[in-house]
Amino acid sequence: MSDPSPSNDRIEAQYDEHVMPIWKNLDVPVKRASGCTLEDFDGNEYLDVFSGISVTNVGHGDESVVEAAKDQLDEFVHGCSYVHPNEPVAELAETLAEITPGDLQKSFFCNSGTEAVEGAVKLARKYTGSKEVVSLEMGFHGRTLGSLALTGNHKYKHGMAPTINDVAHTAPPYAYRCQSCESDCDDACTSQLERVIESHTADDLAAVVVEPVMGEGGIIVPPEGWLAEIQRITHEHDALLIVDEVQSGYGRTGEFWAVEHFDVEPDIVTQAKGIANGLPLGAFSASAEVADSFEPGDHLSTFGGNPVTAAAALATIDRLRSGVVDNAREQGAWLSDALADLEADYGVVGDTRGLGLMQGVELVDPDGGLGPMGVAPAPDDDLAKRVSDNLRERGIVMGVGGFYGNVMRFQPPLTIERDQLQTAVEGLHAAIKEESA
Repeated sequence: MSDPSPSNDRIEAQYDEHVMPIWKNLDVPVKRASGCTLEDFDGNEYLDVFSGISVTNVGHGDESVVEAAKDQLDEFVHGCSYVHPNEPVAELAETLAEITPGDLQKSFFCNSGTEAVEGAVKLARKYTGSKEVVSLEMGFHGRTLGSLALTGNHKYKHGMAPTINDVAHTAPPYAYRCQSCESDCDDACTSQLERVIESHTADDLAAVVVEPVMGEGGIIVPPEGWLAEIQRITHEHDALLIVDEVQSGYGRTGEFWAVEHFDVEPDIVTQAKGIANGLPLGAFSASAEVADSFEPGDHLSTFGGNPVTAAAALATIDRLRSGVVDNAREQGAWLSDALADLEADYGVVGDTRGLGLMQGVELVDPDGGLGPMGVAPAPDDDLAKRVSDNLRERGIVMGVGGFYGNVMRFQPPLTIERDQLQTAVEGLHAAIKEESA
């Protein structure tokens, strides 16, 4: 029987005993959440600038999203949208046709970003008749066996060999640690894709999968022209460009889609996280020509396109279009400047970068010699962990990520206000100062 008065210690003990090992970097048991604030079971409040890894884009507990889900719960919960058509899913599909970049007319609904990525690869294979896929080193596309093959990071794969064998990886546009470029990545990075296709594939390319802004890789923003060149090379090989907007979409970068910063119209776009503000929903969208290569039974999801989550997604999109994306753009511009000051103030801050409210601060050891790619100071993941712990003690929840585990990640609800961002930045200053002394 549940304890009538649960505490942080009790919840954590239950997790330790009954929940399989999971990510425990932040360790804040959550009793309730509102806007940009979390509250634990002991009454402590925290400013959340991570939003569940870019999920609650319109803020925790947004009233319009909650009400939309509740209203649909009163009608019916599950009819399996691929067996019984329903209005929320129909309306959401039409809305995505309106707001997705380019001529993406049809969508498939699933439960997560990982499922969206795997479904998108299946669709690309069916349409092209080819099998091979190229993705980015340091990229992240999920943790199931298929999506794990695309993910370019060994720490997620150790002991769990992926099942898709026809995957190759090419260099990411990681300018700070780029071996080919002095300051910004140039065509040396995109030419790596040509080299990989020529040397690691069998001329059977179905798709190239990229994040327009790499999230788990450390908030890596490509230079202007990089994504367009990747698309050109992809199309030259009669393959499709799949853009993974699971983390960067739904207003996160100050535009509704991150590809809008780069003037690229993808062949397929994957979505999840911010799509329904915390309810489990994913999708991938494609042109009618590409989408119609799927035949009935080629792909299915029992819970995908759930009418409750679809209703929540429609409400989320309405909120985003009502000024929330504009706020992300405005606050993100301020945040970018504020974080740049860290580079001037602290030698342990090697780089700051990002778009909108998807910003990263890379921590390094300036006395530790060059890092693993030989062009920047060694990454300091231990400092990043200490800074994260320090921030939590100050009542601030901030993510840590990056290929080397040394990047502080600002990804707050897009409704965040300037004074809240100021609090988080001041806290980061103080934490870095204390932990690097």
